[in-house]
Amino acid sequence: MDILESVLEEFKKLAAIPRANGHEQAVSDFLKQYLTDAGFTVVQDAKNNIIADKPGTKGHENAPRTILQGHMDMVAVGAEGVDYDPLKDPIKLVRTEKYLTADGTSLGADDGIGVAEGIYLLKHAKEHGPLRLIVTTDEERGMTGAIALDAKYLKDAQFLINCDSENYDEVTVGSAGSVDLTFERALKRVQPTAGKAYKLTVRGLKGGHSGERIGDGRGNAIRTLALILLALQQQGAVELADFHGGKAHNAIPEAAAATFATDIEAADLSNILAAEKAKFLAIYGSVDPGIELVLEAADVPETVLVAGDTKRLLRLLTVMHTGVYAMSTVIPGLVETSANLGVVKMDEETVHVELFPRSAVDGKIDEFALYAEEIAELTGFTAIVGTKSPGWKENKDSKLAKIVAETFQEQNGRPMKVETIHAGLECGFHFAKNPHLDMVSIGVTTQDIHSPNEKLVLATVEPQVKLIEATLKKIANL
Repeated sequence: MDILESVLEEFKKLAAIPRANGHEQAVSDFLKQYLTDAGFTVVQDAKNNIIADKPGTKGHENAPRTILQGHMDMVAVGAEGVDYDPLKDPIKLVRTEKYLTADGTSLGADDGIGVAEGIYLLKHAKEHGPLRLIVTTDEERGMTGAIALDAKYLKDAQFLINCDSENYDEVTVGSAGSVDLTFERALKRVQPTAGKAYKLTVRGLKGGHSGERIGDGRGNAIRTLALILLALQQQGAVELADFHGGKAHNAIPEAAAATFATDIEAADLSNILAAEKAKFLAIYGSVDPGIELVLEAADVPETVLVAGDTKRLLRLLTVMHTGVYAMSTVIPGLVETSANLGVVKMDEETVHVELFPRSAVDGKIDEFALYAEEIAELTGFTAIVGTKSPGWKENKDSKLAKIVAETFQEQNGRPMKVETIHAGLECGFHFAKNPHLDMVSIGVTTQDIHSPNEKLVLATVEPQVKLIEATLKKIANL
């Protein structure tokens, strides 16, 4: 079996196990047993991280240790209208000549394909020093696996290859930090006074990864819906019963929906929605032209929010920054700081809003945390400052980056791009635990990750594996 087919066989095993971020027990247990049965020394820690060791090949037992690292969890989302339970349902793979995709859901190649490659290399790499595969949990939600990873698994290594990047011809040598920000408020409800009700859905936006795609200028369905509801309020009463949107804090929301009672006439509603769609297209149409505003009659809800709570929620969603905040003054074209309004969830008693800032400047992450507390006070919410992820600063003297770039040039006859990215990688936490660890991040080419349109470019899998194999060989012979 050739390299591509072997790696895809490993990936199929992962795709068969539901592994939404925060729910990795089953896949962690599988990896522990599977890698143990394959003859490796395996540790499963308290956070379900997997650490698998293989000795160096003959003559290279004392070469520098290299870590291959990826994460087992995925952003598990389904397309609108697809019946998909991310905690129970496997990923249904669809293969064409060019791509591997999933049937109606995200694929989980981020980072299942990196893990599959790591397993393949543990099994088949022919010349290498001591090799360790670390597979972490909960990377997509809060990097809690990387945070909890015992530093001893990093301190006895000299090199680390993170396999969580998205373009085969790029080697990443630095990444942005981030912070999880949550806004919550208890709700008061009353009986509606209006006799008609509707469900309004914003859909058809591109969405995508909030680090890699935030600089494209794509629309945000949550913010768009909030702005439309504000426009409706200028015409008449809007008694909000429900508002929800987004699927993950680090995914630009492609859809959002609200249910409300109103006294606005249907013709006026249609006119306002047409005007709001035209406004959206004037701003975002060149990059996000597929927006749909769907208005459906609904049963009058039993309860709606008191007017003050509706006002506070819409104010928060419209004044809170989402999108690019600042561009890099060092690297042309790189987003330095951004924030993504990623999730709104509501039940009868509370509303929950998630904002996810990123920055290459740790001080600006601290500023966003302060901003969250101030804006929460102004809008009557409670701000919860969650996990802060440190940035990973570029090492200009990286031996590993040089080896990887030179190897890529030799194998492909063209230079490899060396980049710092506006996305979070676990390397920041690894660096904090071992500042002497020489790290890079590489990956196969994937498209539209964190969305039902996610694709893996099959032609990049074998070259990626060969790149790592040759790199391991060069390290073994240092």
